[in-house]
Amino acid sequence: MMKKMVGRSARLSCLGLLLISLAEPAIMSCTVRAQDNPLVHKVKSTWRAQDGESVEQIIANVSKVAHFVPRMWDVAKGANGTEYVFFSWTRHANNRSHEEYVIIWKAAPDGTIKIDSPYAKPMELGWRAFALSLIADEMKDSEKDVNRRFLHDRANFNFVTTVQGKLGDLLRHGRCTIVDPVGVDYLPKVNEEQTTKGDLWRVLFLVNCNIPGPDFCIRHGVIAFEKREGQDWEPKSFFATRVAAFPPGSWFDHIEPNEHEGDTDDEKAEKASANERREQLRGAAH
Repeated sequence: MMKKMVGRSARLSCLGLLLISLAEPAIMSCTVRAQDNPLVHKVKSTWRAQDGESVEQIIANVSKVAHFVPRMWDVAKGANGTEYVFFSWTRHANNRSHEEYVIIWKAAPDGTIKIDSPYAKPMELGWRAFALSLIADEMKDSEKDVNRRFLHDRANFNFVTTVQGKLGDLLRHGRCTIVDPVGVDYLPKVNEEQTTKGDLWRVLFLVNCNIPGPDFCIRHGVIAFEKREGQDWEPKSFFATRVAAFPPGSWFDHIEPNEHEGDTDDEKAEKASANERREQLRGAAH
């Protein structure tokens, strides 16, 4: 969940009451000095991204490349014993827009700690994935001074791995550059009965490549990968499938005439990803 607060007078110490009251009406308590709270310390000391990065490492690195100004930590406790840790941040140090965004961790009674904010789930892939997702949102929101250089740096996509190697390295060797739009998103399931896409990470962007090949690939070619928890990255577009299966220089050596018929679906996926992201942010801001 991403929550926008209006006005500096909104006290973070009781923010948990506002954020989880709908999901868990009976809130037992919220602490005042959350910075010294043992649960905050536990999140900082034990929670790790999939590449081993700590929360504080991620916050420090993301602050250097995105509009991401750290604010405060807070905690709250639910009636069923579930505890929540909150970290607030804003896009601008002067906070003229009076906006604050919140990342929520849920601490279950069994001791497990998980991110409970879908928009922040790219953090689980590491700081670069989280930074890319935030900067992509800045682009969509027409934010000023967006770090497009970071957004288009192929090395920042090396958290996506294939049997051929890291995605960013493969694109560099394949003489491909990244162009807009770029998306790094987490798509949660709506319910347990859902059988379509959901509860996965998606990386989706366009590339231009200075190599021989089909025009639909080398000009605004669609690169799409998806990953479920505990599983490997899977290519979800024609071009991504070629990149994952063949080394750079041989992506288009042998293509059957009807092999790229699914490319229209990739274009639809690109638009769907952008719409999902906009709706997610719009809903959380109200």
